[in-house]
Amino acid sequence: MPIGLQVGDGKDAKGDALWEAVANGEPGGPLGRELEIADLLAFIRREGIRNIVWLTADVHYCAAHHYSPDRAAFKDFDSFWEFVASPLHAGAFGPGKPDGTFGLDVVFQKAPDAQNQPPTDQNQFFGQVDIDGQSRSMTVRLKDRTNNAVYSRTLNPV
Repeated sequence: MPIGLQVGDGKDAKGDALWEAVANGEPGGPLGRELEIADLLAFIRREGIRNIVWLTADVHYCAAHHYSPDRAAFKDFDSFWEFVASPLHAGAFGPGKPDGTFGLDVVFQKAPDAQNQPPTDQNQFFGQVDIDGQSRSMTVRLKDRTNNAVYSRTLNPV
């Protein structure tokens, strides 16, 4: 599931929100599952691992997210991209609300106007990733069911 989107999962017996994904609706420092992602992002930065891209799914629409410590409550990480696409044949939902812990910027999203639209309404998506062997650039395309690219981004290695 996407790192910085709030994906609710109802309420517990006390009426407190339950969360299906990493984000928890608290825009401050990491809490709960966010602690594990914070540890991983800090490790990646400390070890000098570059060109990290997250490919995620399971929110029933497509999106391109950029994360930056400049916008985040948690700052110990390097900027990275996340691309979201799913599913090919299920009800369409979204979009999710961003959480500020990791500085998510929604660069692109395509979601239905109403929740749980059927596949016949053409709001199903998949992703395609192509890596150029010579330049090592990576192009991510988010595509609809007709193979039409609704969004494309090329990233060059640093």
